Amino acid sequence: MDPLHAPFDPVALAVPFFVLTIILEIALTRFKAVKSHYETKDTMASLGMGLGSNVAGLLTGGAAFAVTVWVWNHRAFDIPMTAIWAWVALFFLEDLTYYWFHRLSHERRFWWAAHVNHHSSQHYNLSTALRQTWTGVLAGTWALWLPLAFLGFPPAMLAIQKGISLVYQFWIHTEAIKRMPRWFEAVFNTPSHHRVHHARNPRYLDSNYAGILIIWDRMFGTFQPELDEEAPRYGIVENLTSFNLLRVAFHEWAGIAKDLAGSRSLREVIGYLFGPPGWSPDGSRDTSATLKAQWDAQQAAKKTDLAA
Repeated sequence: MDPLHAPFDPVALAVPFFVLTIILEIALTRFKAVKSHYETKDTMASLGMGLGSNVAGLLTGGAAFAVTVWVWNHRAFDIPMTAIWAWVALFFLEDLTYYWFHRLSHERRFWWAAHVNHHSSQHYNLSTALRQTWTGVLAGTWALWLPLAFLGFPPAMLAIQKGISLVYQFWIHTEAIKRMPRWFEAVFNTPSHHRVHHARNPRYLDSNYAGILIIWDRMFGTFQPELDEEAPRYGIVENLTSFNLLRVAFHEWAGIAKDLAGSRSLREVIGYLFGPPGWSPDGSRDTSATLKAQWDAQQAAKKTDLAA
C-alpha cells in the first residue's frame, strides 16, 4: 500500500449515502414519521457550505499535506499500514486528537472563527452535518495531527482514519433518533450527545466535543447528557439573520478584524484573537463561562424562592 496516497476516500464513497439519507429524512419529516425540521434556505446554505468546503480544501489542502509528508519523512518509527494493531492504535489516537481539535475550536476565538459556521444553523438535521468550514486549513488546526505523522503513521493512514471519523459524525446530526442503547451511549458519540453539543442553551454550552468516542468528554470533564426536561435550542449565541454563504463562512473573521482595528494594546490584540469567543477587555460581552454563571445564578435563585 502506498503510504502517501490513500487507496480510497471514505468521504467520497459516502456522498451518495449522505444525499439519499437527507432525502429520506426530508420525506419522513413530510409524512410526520420522524421528528425533524428543514427550512429550504437553511438546507441550501448547508449544502453550499459543504460544496465550498470541498473547493477550499482543493485550493489550500496541498500545503497541509506537504507539511504532513515532510514530518512523516522525519518520523520516529516505521508503522506499517498492513498491521492491524496500527489501525487500532490510530483509531484511538486520531479520535483523541479530534477531541482536542474540537475543544480548541470552541474555546479559542481564532479557531472558533473557522468552526462557527458549522454551528450557525438554527435547525438540526442531516444536512447540518455538511455545513463545513472554508477556512479550516488556513486556521492551521490540521497541525494537531502532525505528532501522529511524526510517530510514524503514514499520511495515507491519517487521511483514511480522518475520513472515517467524518463519515461517522454525519449520522449523529439528527433529531430522528432519540437514544441509542445505554451501552452505546456510554462509549460512542450519538445523536443525543451531539444535539447537546449543537445547543445554545447555557446549560449545554461547550460540551460533548467527541468525534467517535464520547469517552474523552467523560474523562476530561466536558460531558453533558441531554435532559428530557430541557430540549436543545440550536444555533449560536447571537444567531445569524442571513443565509448568505459569504456571511456564514466569514462573519466571525470579520468580527475579529473589526475588534483588532479598535484594539488599544497588545493585551487586547491577544485577547481578541485567542481569548474565548465573546471576550472583551472590560468584560461587557458574554462568553460561554459568563452565560453558564448567569444560568447557575438563576437556578440557585429559583431554588431559594422555592425553599422560601
